[in-house]
Amino acid sequence: MKVSDIYRKGERSLSFEIFPPKKDDELRNIDDTLDVLCELKPDFISVTFGAGGSCNCNKTIELARKIKDKYKVEPVVHLTCLHYSRREIDEFARVLKDAGIENILALRGDMRDDIPRKEDFTYASDLVSYLKENHDFCILGACYPERHPESDNNVDEIRHLKTKVNSGTEVVLSQLFFDNSLFYDFEEKCRIADIDVPIIPGIMPVVKAAQIKRMISMCNASFPEKFQKIVDRYENNKEALFDAGMAYALSQIIDLLVSDTDGIHLYTMNNPQIARRICEGIRNIV
Repeated sequence: MKVSDIYRKGERSLSFEIFPPKKDDELRNIDDTLDVLCELKPDFISVTFGAGGSCNCNKTIELARKIKDKYKVEPVVHLTCLHYSRREIDEFARVLKDAGIENILALRGDMRDDIPRKEDFTYASDLVSYLKENHDFCILGACYPERHPESDNNVDEIRHLKTKVNSGTEVVLSQLFFDNSLFYDFEEKCRIADIDVPIIPGIMPVVKAAQIKRMISMCNASFPEKFQKIVDRYENNKEALFDAGMAYALSQIIDLLVSDTDGIHLYTMNNPQIARRICEGIRNIV
């Protein structure tokens, strides 16, 4: 099933993001996480992708196959392009097609000093165009409600997103944010710019104090004062911070749902307890 079909039916989605464990034994043990996630009946699960390596030993594809074949849930495979040639992208596409995987989240990928970049692709929109011209996938893309760290301003951010959509991106998943008003403002600007594809807000419950600085630096996400007060109060109490972080994320999600967003994309950090708690909280709203 192509993810875009969900929205053509007028439905909204619930989806999760997971990442392949780094160690082989952890990859084998991820079934415990998938058992819980798939029991919650998501519309799709996206699987993150690391730069470097061939498709023959890629844990992202291995995990996506498991989600598709064992759990009968649609996987969305992240695919970066900055460190790959067209030939390598074609090989990834062939392997995905052979596995019955129909959905790709097309990304540029992060600049890395330890892996040389190739010359075939510069932006995610280049990858989208190439995949659309040469393969048959539903293409998802990423968007940044608070601007990509490398964007000069919000106008450029919207312009780059429009280029991705015009290149063939059918659904966009947002980077995490903690202030819904920023997402609504971004969504309105997208609609004014005639970006008419589904825009799915991405939510990450912050349940550990160590997450905060890392998330802010990596994602260019601002941290509301009201949540900072929660962290300041409970940062030395793991159980209380977990509960408070979950409550904050749940309040974000409920507000987004009653505001008729196209869906919710939950960054689970491979923690099934997070997904279960969120789904229990929104069961009567979705």
